Amino acid sequence: MPITLPQNLPAFGVLRNEGVMVMAQDLASHQDIRPIRIGLLNLMPKKIQTETQFARLIGATPLQIDFQLIRMTEHETKNTAAEHMAEFYRPFQDVKDEKFDGLIITGAPIEHLPFEEVTYWDELTEVMDWTQTNVHSTFGVCWGGMAMAYHFHGIPKHMLDQKAFGCFRHRNLTPSSPYLRGFSDDFVIPVSRWTEMRADEIAAAGLKILLGSEEVGPCLVEDAGHRALYIFNHFEYDSGTLKEEYDRDVANGTPINVPRNYYPDDDPSRMPQNRWRSHAHLLYGNWVSEIYLTTPFDMAQIGQSSTDLRA
Repeated sequence: MPITLPQNLPAFGVLRNEGVMVMAQDLASHQDIRPIRIGLLNLMPKKIQTETQFARLIGATPLQIDFQLIRMTEHETKNTAAEHMAEFYRPFQDVKDEKFDGLIITGAPIEHLPFEEVTYWDELTEVMDWTQTNVHSTFGVCWGGMAMAYHFHGIPKHMLDQKAFGCFRHRNLTPSSPYLRGFSDDFVIPVSRWTEMRADEIAAAGLKILLGSEEVGPCLVEDAGHRALYIFNHFEYDSGTLKEEYDRDVANGTPINVPRNYYPDDDPSRMPQNRWRSHAHLLYGNWVSEIYLTTPFDMAQIGQSSTDLRA
């Protein structure tokens, strides 16, 4: 089954050319199917790149996905055309009376700021509280995941002495988790962040760490009480995303290390190889499958109970 997207959204053509099943919204509306409704609260500056990355992963499942793009209400992006935002995104205040099977809250390049100093923090806390009544399952990514862990549990983020930047080996700590079906014991994940959340503080909050690294710490955390997953690293990244970040910093004269274990022989003149794509599809496919298995058929019941409908 396909993911439904506006036919003129840039991601539509990109994904169709990659062989991902995409369907125009007009055609999807004539199918007698209850699609899985997933929202993307996109906090990243490069909105088009980010929406394409997540649509690629969500659209690889055998279910029909109704993919909705959401933005913060008052915050205006400086890196994406206003016409694109007006045509494809709805502000949170316009969707807060609606129900969603899933919601992804992306990262944002503001990790140096205390959470409360982020200009849209008040509205974001409203979003996070809203997920408890209007969203069946929420996936917080990088800063978005840290924001959720802080908001719901008071877990602090800690600044690193140097940026965690590159492809780092991770271990599957909970092979029995339904979110890790098909996962290898050992694999790499792209990492790009200046902050971390620590294992002992996550465990003290009663949360379960599913994936972790000896070098860069916890990666994927399950918050069953809030029907949420938090991932601090970037399975969704394209093959060249770390290269783009590195080239940008070099061009701007910003001190930056060569991303570790990313280029062959750590040589930036060589083309990086993607070694995480299959696990990215596994994780997001498993998340969508769990939503499908547990979400109410009647969307009005979403948020009324955390009962596992498979029981």
